[in-house]
Amino acid sequence: MDSTEPEFEHGAAEAAASTLRTTVAIRERAGQLLRRARHGDSPWFTVDDGLMDATAAEVVIAAMHRFPGLHVPLHSRWRHFEAGGVHRRAELERWLGAVPLAARAHSLIDLTVVSVLLDGGAGPDWKYTEAASGQTFTRSEGLAVASYHAFVGGLFSSDRNHPLQADSTGLRALIPDHLAAAFQVTPTNPLVGLQERALLLHRLGEVIAEQPEVFGEDARPAGMFDMLISPLGPDVPHTADVAAHDILSQLLSSLSGIWPADNAIGAFPLGDCWRHPAVRGEGLTDGWMPLHKLSQWMAYSLLEPFEWSGVKVREVDKLTGLPEYRNGGLLIDTGLLRLRDEQAARELWRPGDEIIVEWRALTVALLDEVAAAVRRQLKVDAVRLPLARVLEGGTWAAGRELAQKHRGGLPPLRVASDGTVF
Repeated sequence: MDSTEPEFEHGAAEAAASTLRTTVAIRERAGQLLRRARHGDSPWFTVDDGLMDATAAEVVIAAMHRFPGLHVPLHSRWRHFEAGGVHRRAELERWLGAVPLAARAHSLIDLTVVSVLLDGGAGPDWKYTEAASGQTFTRSEGLAVASYHAFVGGLFSSDRNHPLQADSTGLRALIPDHLAAAFQVTPTNPLVGLQERALLLHRLGEVIAEQPEVFGEDARPAGMFDMLISPLGPDVPHTADVAAHDILSQLLSSLSGIWPADNAIGAFPLGDCWRHPAVRGEGLTDGWMPLHKLSQWMAYSLLEPFEWSGVKVREVDKLTGLPEYRNGGLLIDTGLLRLRDEQAARELWRPGDEIIVEWRALTVALLDEVAAAVRRQLKVDAVRLPLARVLEGGTWAAGRELAQKHRGGLPPLRVASDGTVF
């Protein structure tokens, strides 16, 4: 925390942090900024609502091309684990063998958490070649496949007899050189934010060791599964269910100490939550715009491991669209969102700069509207095509395709990334 920040009463600071860790706060505050932009009061962006249907049409085209029968899966890290048509989940389950559902869930969750934390932008010059398939992958798919092989190779485990896990001791022992070797990083194959990624996993190891009540005596990320689902034993109850937001809330509260951003209220770190002068809220929350992209990406990516383990996940649509540069790029590249000054596209920004915070917030607010327009064009309802499937169908893929067409894959705004926000 910035030493110039005032000291806050502990209870008030805790209550403010709790508010800012909800998707209700994300949507409400993003909505404030969208209304302001529509009124013409944003110094950064204008909104051309006449292009809403055209933006939705790009998403429909991408969805129909990728999923002709419109059987769209959830937006999830597990889609990236399927890169190149390889069913890596089945491979992992074969290695796990005949284990109880909860034990299988533990391995799937450990892999998911670690892989998502390694999923910030890789940069345009990095690639990963998979030995088994001979295929080469870049960007998110490359990071997923590389992290999968690092996981099954035991890189994140301290127990040679149990490599298919991540635990505190293994994570804290990780150094950048280990990660560089696993991700095939060389001077000619550079990965953005290598040091920061290793530090993020090191911090993960520290915080799970500090919270045995959440992560168990084994100090594994998957310990939260037992806390949420199976607190009384190793078996998954037949009636087990969980709200998607409860998974997110657990991630935001128990992993808040890992994020490198020093945003905080009192002693409570906020992570991906940033100051914006136009955002209004009660008390200590005033002026803060929460986004929580990686935490929500992790929550989305954990839905299937929970479901595959016999748990019913409810209220998935309480999660928001992800405020990252593919979704945000889609809005700019289709003209739905316009820069007031095109010079801004040539400057280098930081994640906490007002223009970037606002871009990401407008992305969250507009994605809900784009999703509704997509459903209207496809004549389906939110049960058939919830936001989580529109994202996968979807907005992320259409954003990537337009970025490739216009800028060789680069985002429309340049952000100095350390690999832990985008």
